[in-house]
Amino acid sequence: MWSVCMLTVARFGGLLSLAVVSVNAQATNGYFTHGTSVKAQGMAGVSVAMAHDSLSAASNPASLTALTAEQQLDLGVTYFAPERKSDISGNGFGIDGTYHANDRKYFLIPELGYARHHSDVLSYGLALYANGGMNTDYGDNPFANFGSSGSAGVNLEQLYVTATLAYRLNDNHSLGLGLTWTRQQFEAKGLQAFAGMSQDGANISNNGKDVSRGWGVKLGWQGDLTDTLKAGLSWSSKIETSEFHRYRGLFAEDGGFDIPENIAAGLAWQTTDKLTLAADWQYIAYSEVKSVGNDLNLVAPLGADNGAGFGWDDINVYKVGAQYRLNSDISLRAGYSYADQPIDSSQTFLNILAPGVIQEHLSLGSSWQLNDSNELTLSYTHAFEETVKGKQSVPAAFGGGESDLTMSQDLLALGWSVRF
Repeated sequence: MWSVCMLTVARFGGLLSLAVVSVNAQATNGYFTHGTSVKAQGMAGVSVAMAHDSLSAASNPASLTALTAEQQLDLGVTYFAPERKSDISGNGFGIDGTYHANDRKYFLIPELGYARHHSDVLSYGLALYANGGMNTDYGDNPFANFGSSGSAGVNLEQLYVTATLAYRLNDNHSLGLGLTWTRQQFEAKGLQAFAGMSQDGANISNNGKDVSRGWGVKLGWQGDLTDTLKAGLSWSSKIETSEFHRYRGLFAEDGGFDIPENIAAGLAWQTTDKLTLAADWQYIAYSEVKSVGNDLNLVAPLGADNGAGFGWDDINVYKVGAQYRLNSDISLRAGYSYADQPIDSSQTFLNILAPGVIQEHLSLGSSWQLNDSNELTLSYTHAFEETVKGKQSVPAAFGGGESDLTMSQDLLALGWSVRF
């Protein structure tokens, strides 16, 4: 059984790796995903104090010790449909209008996880998933009047591969350690108008796909506070990645685009044999990455250490969810999340390329136990339309005025779990 399971993981892992790096990995809390596994998505991402499946290690590596099966394989795919647009008004160079960034409308985001109990106290696992990303594709280029040509937009994809060890200290407490390798892929087009602002104008736009890689660490704890109340804590380090050399004239620090540190805490309360209520808090330190956190300014050139960035603030994300076991075969889930706004009204102009303004999600989900070994899970998430209106947002050098950002999203996910 062990050899069959590992062969299955290897085959699916190879296919999934190819799939993930060939599709866009969208996200909803800034550019981070709101939930990794399909079960977590059905609770608006709540997962830090729970053990949904092997992919829960992405949120808290200590969770693997709480899985009930000796071995578990989880596969999932999310159909993602974002709507994003920008409205420009009061501009002196004639770019007023509504610009839709939906030339690419739909995305498929796969994931895979595997976990095994090596002994009563030691568990390990492997998870492949999309941590986040961003895509915009403007067929009508909002920067055309400034000298840009063709369609405009960016495409950022992030693949995470996390190997996890979890250790049960005693009947009530577990610790987990995860080592994450990440692969980022980025492409920008239609940004020729910004070349004169850059320290390297030849490496700012239309240079094809570029790849960046790096390593990071995850730490986690899960513990029983009472017979019915479980808690969890997790920390993911900042991941210092290699530079995007083809876009060293766009991103600060010569093409730097590290992945920010984030921390999370959660509670899960087993109110009855059937009902669990849970809540998570997550903090994402976007501002510590200069290419993301630096404000738009025309003092230092693009690509310099203090060059313009997207001006994103750190955010807190608050999530609440419920799981109800209807009968021995069917479980129901629901959740709601709210995030701080990462984009200030003064920073909307450059964020025409990255309008990650979503703040609220509402999710529903269900699992169906087909037999002792197989389970299907379905979830749906709606990210409510959010608009950030610009305030002194378009620089005078670009004709002044305001740029407003709007986004909404729908996500439909399907997962399959196999227990051995």
